Amino acid sequence: MEILNRNQKARKTHFRGSSLRPEAMRCRMAVAQLMFLLAILLPGAAQAPASQVPRTLDDLEQFVPAQMQNWKVPGLAMAVVKNGQVIYSRGFGVRAIKDNLPVTTKTIFAIGSISKSFTSLSMGMLNDEGKLDWDKPLRNYLPEFQMYDPVASERMTPRDLISHRVGMAGHDLLWYSSDFSREDLVRRLRFLQSDHDFRSGYHYNNLLVMTAGYLIGKVSGESWEDFVRRRVFAPLQMTSSNFSVLDSQKSSDFSHPYRKDEHTGAVSEIPFHTMSAIGPAGSVNSNVEDMARYAIFQLGKGKLGDRQLVSEANLNLTHTPQVPMPGGLPSKEIGPRSYAMGWVISSYRGHPLWWHNGGIDGFYSLLALLPDENLGVVILTNLLEYDPVPEIVAHHIYDHLLGLDPIDWAKHFRESEETQKTAEDAERKKELSERKANTHPSHQLKEYAGQYENPGYGVITIQPQEDGFNATLNKLAFPLHHYYYDVFESPENSTGAVDIGKLRFLTNMSGDIDGIAAPLEPEAPEIVFTRIPEKRSQQQNKP
Repeated sequence: MEILNRNQKARKTHFRGSSLRPEAMRCRMAVAQLMFLLAILLPGAAQAPASQVPRTLDDLEQFVPAQMQNWKVPGLAMAVVKNGQVIYSRGFGVRAIKDNLPVTTKTIFAIGSISKSFTSLSMGMLNDEGKLDWDKPLRNYLPEFQMYDPVASERMTPRDLISHRVGMAGHDLLWYSSDFSREDLVRRLRFLQSDHDFRSGYHYNNLLVMTAGYLIGKVSGESWEDFVRRRVFAPLQMTSSNFSVLDSQKSSDFSHPYRKDEHTGAVSEIPFHTMSAIGPAGSVNSNVEDMARYAIFQLGKGKLGDRQLVSEANLNLTHTPQVPMPGGLPSKEIGPRSYAMGWVISSYRGHPLWWHNGGIDGFYSLLALLPDENLGVVILTNLLEYDPVPEIVAHHIYDHLLGLDPIDWAKHFRESEETQKTAEDAERKKELSERKANTHPSHQLKEYAGQYENPGYGVITIQPQEDGFNATLNKLAFPLHHYYYDVFESPENSTGAVDIGKLRFLTNMSGDIDGIAAPLEPEAPEIVFTRIPEKRSQQQNKP
């Protein structure tokens, strides 16, 4: 899911959270005032008529399709809100290439890690009711909670869970590869190591945000999904939004997921990825009509008409920086970034900016707000592989509505992509130059076959095939080809949105293969899987 820096390739899992998406005569003024009142008094956002669309946005009809063509994005939906009303809303391209079905403002897309803001909002509501203290130890609410680090076990707070300040490595492959329940994922946290100390700084972590959703369920007495549905979706009339791609596919207007081959540029459809357990970190699916209502609410003071859904103080808290994000600035126009609670806090050319993006198999989205201008932009697309179109379009909108000299953001992102590819090619060439030639495995391939278990990650199953193996980590299947000695490698892009990379087989003092060590998490020690004795393995595989 979102990995919050587009310029860092990272292992491709994800709810990606990266770059920016932010968002006159007397009779005309009367109409505008009426629409503004309607937007406040009614749950739905008032849609400005065509004559009300700012002339500065007139070029979007040509600009957006041109960018989509440049980056091979099949479909895109977007909305712009300002002063409590929708001033622009439109679908572009197709939601299903095969059937040539058009994207509309009602087309449902996965929004990935933008879901995190729904979780932090829910926590704020529970804080208002005195049911959840941001800064009390988590064990006050979940006595069974345990991390690998005993200090984190004792001192972790709800605020820590939602702000990525814990220092814990992501371990995204754990949830991505499995159908473990939310409760089981929380239990497995105690087995997950990290290279960083507790509260040592910003480290993006979907599992801890999932734990925040689990906490919401325990404290409220209902599931995270039911709480968000009742307390957020219902009052805001987000009637098309849901929590499962299975539900999206029951709709008459939903987008299919696509990916772009990094080498050929070819776009192809990929399977939907069901991710119910990790839901609080990224399972929401929505359309731009619903998300426009949500953006208007986020720009407000926690009220919907006369109804206070969340206190202004807690809504403001979710937009308040909790931990600085490392790394240099992506450009001189973008200010220093901090993570709040489900939001990235930065600035655009001197204007405060709140944003979050989201990416999961075949979808990439952006929600960006410029609070001082009461302006928001939401852009949803059906392509995950390097797709800067939402950022390009959002920045283009900011420049025009803020009256700034326009910047060629497409050129900026193209140059950034080329720089990144050059660095990746050099790294890959260096890696290949260090590969030991003319080596072979230490054992016959059949001797590697079996099941290997890690208490956190689950079970890897190895089956020989030709010069390598068919492997499965929980439910995620991938090939393994011999690299050198007892090291095997899964080819890039062989599993969809994740890359397994290399793993090595371990031998005991008797010379038998008895384990697998895999660097599945860049910010943690190798994950070690211990061979399951054959009799126990056979018992586990019985129906």
